[in-house]
Amino acid sequence: MAKTSTADAFVEFERVQKSYDGETLVVKDLNLTMPKGEFLTMLGPSGSGKTTCLMMLAGFETATHGDIRLSGRSINDIPPHKRGIGMVFQNYALFPHMTVAENLSFPLEVRKLGKSDREAKVKRALDMVEMGAFGNRRPAQLSGGQQQRIALARALVFEPELVLMDEPLGALDKQLREKMQFEITRLAHELGITVVYVTHDQTEALTMSDRVAVFNDGVIQQLAPPDALYEEPSNSFVAQFIGENNTLEGVVKEINGDVALVQLDDGELIDCKPVNVSQPGERTRVSIRPERVELNKERLQPGAHTLKAEVLEFIYMGDIFRTRLRVAGNDEFIVKTRNAADQVRLTPGTQIDIGWLPRDCRALDA
Repeated sequence: MAKTSTADAFVEFERVQKSYDGETLVVKDLNLTMPKGEFLTMLGPSGSGKTTCLMMLAGFETATHGDIRLSGRSINDIPPHKRGIGMVFQNYALFPHMTVAENLSFPLEVRKLGKSDREAKVKRALDMVEMGAFGNRRPAQLSGGQQQRIALARALVFEPELVLMDEPLGALDKQLREKMQFEITRLAHELGITVVYVTHDQTEALTMSDRVAVFNDGVIQQLAPPDALYEEPSNSFVAQFIGENNTLEGVVKEINGDVALVQLDDGELIDCKPVNVSQPGERTRVSIRPERVELNKERLQPGAHTLKAEVLEFIYMGDIFRTRLRVAGNDEFIVKTRNAADQVRLTPGTQIDIGWLPRDCRALDA
């Protein structure tokens, strides 16, 4: 999805900064636009600024500088309860003394809806999350997954156009988490709501989002659809943070159009795609995804590079084999291969030739 022009932007951050102490910027000059109906994930390590951005959008934090707009209207001075935004938190934030139905009715009472309207909307929201039979229970009588469904229903009950979610699945086990990822995405698309979702879990971000904003040190490092982030990381941080990645250190020898010749630190020469290197003599960190490397020399396509490698570890993982190699001085070079009938099981200590295509290898910042 291309960058949205301001005309059709629904959520806008313009030159937004945030500092808690007047000196250190937690969010630095953030510019971001979202169209209606988009599912955008803010992804990054702890302290990268993603939750602060969410809290400023919700109104629980104030921007130190810049403007935040919703449908073209500045919301900087509008209190949280008047922004009409649904919120889902990791700790669910349900009222323990109220039943499930009363928890859902509360945001409707605040908005002064009549009793019959409230009951109809509560029923609809509970049915949406498959919790129709639980209206009379208290939160303490529900499992973690059920509480999370109720928290989601409460965020949707007043039919907001924008829903913010802060690590909403962090407390759930893996299987339930994956089921909820699918359900939240399905609901968001069915209802046509706009979602801003915060997580530090890259798999969650890749599977749920239309676009992902990768944060580090208060700055968006890259904003792109999931496949572009994974296949075309724009710098070393994104390459390392999204998915598994192999790196080899070296120096750029020459750049001809979209090919950079890199001399690795062990002397080997390889061709790469130059991403953020601009001239010969620059240090670079070469990035190759584990599934792009071929262990079987016979299977290599024309134009592929080959490098010598030593097998250090060969691990059976069910659907895949994971091989750890020593390549060009790196002892943590990983190759993932499908568990196929013709895959040879490699013994530690074996010397092999591995290879990949130059287009699968990116010369990034050192």
